[in-house]
Amino acid sequence: MYNNALAARKASYEAGDGWIPSGLLSRRLITEAKGNPGTAFLGEVSAVVLQQALRDDDVAFKNFFDSATGRRKGKRVGESRFRSRRDNRQAIRFTANARFKVADAGRLSLPKIGEVKVRWSRDLPSEPSSVTVVKDASGRYFASFVVATDEADDLSRFPAADEYAETGIDLGRWAPTSQVCSTCGVKDGPKPLHVRRWRCAGCGTVHDRDVNAAVNVRNLGRLVAAGRAETPNARGGEVRPPSAVAPADEAGTRRGDRTLTGVAR
Repeated sequence: MYNNALAARKASYEAGDGWIPSGLLSRRLITEAKGNPGTAFLGEVSAVVLQQALRDDDVAFKNFFDSATGRRKGKRVGESRFRSRRDNRQAIRFTANARFKVADAGRLSLPKIGEVKVRWSRDLPSEPSSVTVVKDASGRYFASFVVATDEADDLSRFPAADEYAETGIDLGRWAPTSQVCSTCGVKDGPKPLHVRRWRCAGCGTVHDRDVNAAVNVRNLGRLVAAGRAETPNARGGEVRPPSAVAPADEAGTRRGDRTLTGVAR
């Protein structure tokens, strides 16, 4: 749907016809297309998902033209690009009028899909206004909810803004945090994204890829704050915490990170 909308708008501009209104695109690409044999499959998914794809195209086009004409400040926005099935991240969005709902027994009910069993990372503080279902590069699915919450109530769940270090570190994208064993410090080499758990060749510890990387970042942050380490450069300087037994509070995944979205896997 996004690619069809993008193609239609590109063709309109190349022909000198200018901007195609969203309502007209919706009628052509959704309502009328569902009646055509070649695109009747569009009726198998929620219309809200299709409308959200058109909205994403609207935003992308508007940002590009506003940036090109100077109405949008900041870094210049590039021209919209077509999406690919081979993209690392794919997502669909259901808003409230799609009538999705959080069902009993830890399930999420999605229109035209049905009930999906999820593992909740936290309870939702209120009824969600939308849910975005994301498929990442390793084939895992996540559900991210937009909810309303009172900031004071949200902050009250956390101990006093003193337990947390005030030093921020900026890691380059190539920092090898998922290659270094957070237990013994041995650099075990790169791993493809589908490898989610691995055993350290040095000490034999079995690591969850994401948890191990998070512990490495935390340990490095503590060393930087204490003045005993430098932040890795953009090409990923060595990330090697000192060898030590992990404290008890580092043995599991923290669930108290401050966010206003509920996430399920």
